[in-house]
Order: sequence, then structure tokens, then C-alpha cells
Amino acid sequence: MSFANLNSNLVRLGAASAALLAPVVAFAQEAAPAAAEAVAAAPVPDKGDTAFMFLCTILVLFMLIPGLALFYGGLVRAKNMLSVLMQCTVIGSTVMLAWVIYGYSFAFGGSENAYFGGFAKLFLSGVTPESTAATFSDAVIPEYIFIMFQMTFAAITPALIVGAFAERIKFSAAVLFCLLWVTVVYLPVAHMVWDANGLIFGWGALDFAGGTVVHINAGVAGLIGAIMLGKRTGYGKDMMAPHSMTLTLVGAAMLWVGWFGFNAGSNLEASGGAMLATVNTFIATAAAVVSWCLVETFTRGKASMLGAASGMISGLVAITPAAGIAGPMGAIVMGLMVSPLCYFFVAVVKNKFGYDDTADVFGVHGIGGLFGAIATGVFASASLGGIGYAEGVTMGGQVMTQIYAVVVTILWCGIGSIILYKLVDLIVGLRVPVEAEREGLDLASHGEAAYHS
Repeated sequence: MSFANLNSNLVRLGAASAALLAPVVAFAQEAAPAAAEAVAAAPVPDKGDTAFMFLCTILVLFMLIPGLALFYGGLVRAKNMLSVLMQCTVIGSTVMLAWVIYGYSFAFGGSENAYFGGFAKLFLSGVTPESTAATFSDAVIPEYIFIMFQMTFAAITPALIVGAFAERIKFSAAVLFCLLWVTVVYLPVAHMVWDANGLIFGWGALDFAGGTVVHINAGVAGLIGAIMLGKRTGYGKDMMAPHSMTLTLVGAAMLWVGWFGFNAGSNLEASGGAMLATVNTFIATAAAVVSWCLVETFTRGKASMLGAASGMISGLVAITPAAGIAGPMGAIVMGLMVSPLCYFFVAVVKNKFGYDDTADVFGVHGIGGLFGAIATGVFASASLGGIGYAEGVTMGGQVMTQIYAVVVTILWCGIGSIILYKLVDLIVGLRVPVEAEREGLDLASHGEAAYHS
């Protein structure tokens, strides 16, 4: 074959190859911009939002240890101080482990079930430093920080219950009950209220930071525990005044500071919504402190430090479900209204029915949470300064939805808690012996004392 013929054949072969490859080249040219656009559109967490959520997560931990521990510790007698500190510390730690093993999956595992998050995220399966969680806008945050933030909520909620049966429960019983309670009660309620596939979420109920999930849940479980364990030995006869109102105020102040992480962090990003939650957490709480002091002044003639601390917690509880929803003036009204209501249950109802709720968990968290959850339906109204309702929703309709959410929470928690208290009583027993109670749980249960004279 001559060089000219070879060259001619190569030219024809090149043309045929080019014709065959032309569709592939064209597809690649069309696909390249689309692929580049897809890569560019992949959500990237904002560093500011991530840092904000990290701070909020640490603040919620600060609420539990040392905040809640010191608040409850000051309210009990000196001989039971360490027992309360231990219960808060160990219960919180136990729930943190349960959360990463199965709790996160059960609450936010992606299942379309209305009551249960599923098993997809067991042992944090599929979670990496690159995986993200959605916020309420088009932004995302690292999934790890969302997991940790929700973990602190799960850890502090059962610790709140401790205050209702303090000074008489076995340490093992407190830890076992709280672990079972988180599994059977807290996780399903959290899924129902906060997961997009949850039953109560689907109804359109508003709970910005945990009025139902945290406070009504803990309050109802605390009331049932106080009744089922019975009164403390000597209740109504022996002096059972708080041993250190100083520590109680220190703990309450830590709770107020930490609560900014609780409420503002529930916005999931550092935006105007977080700042609305922040200002509401300031002023609703301040209004509740003043309101409780006024009520005590009119009814008892003197305002007490215990009352001021109780008002502080009542205001924080009440504004929690409405923190990023109500306007500032609505938050003030909620704070002014909640204290007289909680005071009535603490000073009148508890004495009338004779149950021994050591730290008034039901009177403050249960009633304050119930009021806040329902009032959120009112003060969400744009006419009252709130962010407004979903399209087609009226104030009356929203309030009824809030009531439905409250009723479901009370029933789920109430029935579940009764069963779990009975179960724990069968396994390890609920109450310490009378002798141990008289000696004090610090020495009887832990072999150490908070104070040495």
C-alpha cells in the first residue's frame, strides 16, 4: 500500500471515529455544566451557624451540670445534697450514651412512622463530619452538632423529674426509671412533636423549644412519681425547708443563662429568629420574677427568695414553646400570667391534695409548660406581635391544635410513666428504707457528705 493510500485510509478512519464519538462528546459537554452546578449547589454549613449551635449546645449542658443540680441541691435538706447532685450527673451521662446508641435514631431516624423515628441511625450509622442537618431555612448545619444539641435536651429532661421525688428514691431506681422513661416516653414524644413525619408536627402544633416535649413531659412524670413513691418520712411534721437558698439562686441563675442556648439554639441558625427567642427569654422571665414577688406580697405580706427563683423558672418554662414565635410584648404578658397560676398550684393545690412534690416539678414545669403550650397558640398571632399562623389557620384553630398536643403528651407520658414506675419497683424497688431516709441519702446511698462540721 502506498503512503498516499495509507494516509487516505487513516483520514477516513478518523472521520468515522469522530462520527461515532460525537454523541458521547456532546453528552459530556452538556453534562459537565450540570455536574458542576450540582457540586456547587451541595449545601455547605455556615461557619457562623455552626459556631452558634456549638455555643448553644454547651449552654444547655451548663443548665444540667451544674445548673439544675445546684438548683435542686439547694432545695433539699443538707443530708441529701449530694444524692441530688449524683442523680442529675449520672442520669444525664446515662442518657447521653443512650442517645448516640439508639435515641437519635428513634427520634430523628427518618422513618415516616408518626410515632417512631426508626432504626436507620442506630449507633449513628451514616453520620460523618460531612453529613448535614437542615435548619428552618435553606441553610444546613453539621449533623453532629444537631445530634449533640438534641442530646442535651434528652439528658436534662429526665433529670428534671428528679426534683419531684428527691430525698426518698433509691439511686438505682432513679437512674433505671429515667433511662426507661427516655426510651418509652421522651423519644416518641420528641419524634411526634419535632420530626417532620411526627403526628403532632403534622397537626401544625407549635412548640419552639420544648413546652410539651420537655416540661409537660417532666412535670407529669414527676407528679406521678411523687404520688407513687409517697410522702417523705416526717412530711408535714419535720422541718424540711431548703438547706441553702444561696445555692438555689446560683442554680436558678445558671439555668437562666443556659436557657438562652435552650431557646435561641432551637432556631438552629444565628438569625433574627434566634434573637427573637433571646429577647423573649430575657423579658418573659423578668416579668415572671416580678409577678411572683407581687403575688407573694399580696398573699403573704412578703416576697421571698424562693418565690423569686420559682418565678424565674416559671417564666423560662412558659416562654419555651413560644420563644421564637411570640412577640416581645406577648412574652411579657405570658411571664406576668404564668406566675400566679404556678403559685396557686404550688401553694394551694399541692397542700389541698397532699402530694409531696419536693421541688414543685409539677407545679412549675408541668403547669408552666401547659400554660405556655396553649398560650403559644394565642400569642403567635401577628396582631399580637407574633410571627403569625400558617395560611388558613385562625387563632381558635391553633389553640385547639395546641390543646390536642397537650392532651396527647399528658396521656402518653402519664400511662407510660405509671407502667415504668411499677416495673422499676418490681426490679429494684423505688424507695430507700426508712432508716436510710432518716440518715440521709448522701451517707446511706453514696457514703459521703456534702458538708463537714
